Formats: sequence, C-alpha cells, structure tokens
Amino acid sequence: MLSIIVPVRNESENLVSVFDYFSKNLNNFNYEVLLINDFSKDDTFKKAEEISKKFSRFKVLENGQKGLGGAINLGIKEAKGENIVIMMADQSDDINDLKKYYEIISKGNYDAVLGSRFLKHSKVNDYPLQKLILNRIFNLFVCILFWNSYNDYTNAFKIYKKKALTEILPLISESFNIFLEIPLKIISRNYNYKVIPINWVGRKKGESKFKIKELRSKYLFTLIYCFIEKILLNLKR
Repeated sequence: MLSIIVPVRNESENLVSVFDYFSKNLNNFNYEVLLINDFSKDDTFKKAEEISKKFSRFKVLENGQKGLGGAINLGIKEAKGENIVIMMADQSDDINDLKKYYEIISKGNYDAVLGSRFLKHSKVNDYPLQKLILNRIFNLFVCILFWNSYNDYTNAFKIYKKKALTEILPLISESFNIFLEIPLKIISRNYNYKVIPINWVGRKKGESKFKIKELRSKYLFTLIYCFIEKILLNLKR
C-alpha cells in the first residue's frame, strides 16, 4: 500500500480539488490519503471529515503537536503503507511524478526516491523569482556543506520506505525544515536512494505558509543538527 501524507492548514479552498487530484488519477493504486489538520482556523477540518466519510481511502487526523513537523511525524506513525509519500495540499506537484516514484521504489532496491525540480528534464512554472534564487543558493550551500550532489532538499515531495523513515526517528524539526531533515538523514546514513527530475507549478488557490524570514533560524538549526549527526556517524564508522 502507498500512504500519502498531506498536511493541511487553512486549505479549505483546495480540499475538493485535492480529492479529485488523487481519486481521478490513482484508480489502479492501493493507497490511502492521510489529511492531517494542523490547527486550521477555517473550515478545513470540517470539509476534510466530509470527504473521509464518503470515501474510505481518505482519513483525517488532528495534529496534537502544533506545527508542520508534528503533522509529518503523526502521518509517519499512522501510515499503514510500506511506502510513504509526502505532498502538499496546493497540488504543486505532478501526479505523474508520484506514479514514477511508486514504480521505482516498488521495483528497485531503494529506500527513497528524491525528486529534484532543478535537473535537466525538470519543469518549473510560476515560481516567484526571489524564492527561486534563494532556494537555489540555499540548496547549493547544503550540497557543499554535506558534500553531496542532491540539489532540492527544500521540496516536500519525495517517497520513502516506511521502514527507513521509522529508523531515522526522532524527527525534531517543527516546521518546513522537516523537509530538509528527512533527506539529510537518509543520505547521511547511507540509505539507498535514487534522484529523478520532477515537475512543479506554483499554487493557484490559498496562501503559501512558507515564510522565509520566519523560517531562517529553523533551517539553520536543522543544518547544524544534521551536520553534527553526520560527523558523529562518520566517527563511529
């Protein structure tokens, strides 16, 4: 089974299209969608429950630990599938890339498939220029610091074996920086992974929760934490 973790905070405008996004494109898949309400102030939770009552593949969970990191940790814990993919509710990721992820991780000897929006055959549309430039600079810095060629740590959309995710717990990041912590731990601990190009498009509805100024210190904390962990792991080898 494939477990799809979708954290939602104030995503009322997107929920109906989220349902269509999965249900119309994954007919031949054995999957579940975990909609994890992260302290929404609109009627996101109400709409999510309405969907889950009609369609058994969709399940709604309440994040008891405020923050995106808490939502992802809860999703990993509750996921029933042996493969877990993390996606955002804005549908910025290509559903066809999800199918590629699943095919590769199901047939190949991989613990993770890491997509990159910045490879030769990737396509990116409607990415705000300032965010794009800062993103590329940050990812380059991470590549240099960790001496690795993977260049898209900041995107949530990746697939992992549940076994691998449970082995790298605890995940201590509280916000979007959890999407940096997970692949850094996967790579630093020498799990087997494959990198593929993916497509991405900017959100059409709702407001992005990613605030660069508010998250700078959180990303720095995760970088320091993961770098220290990498050094300690190397000393043990």
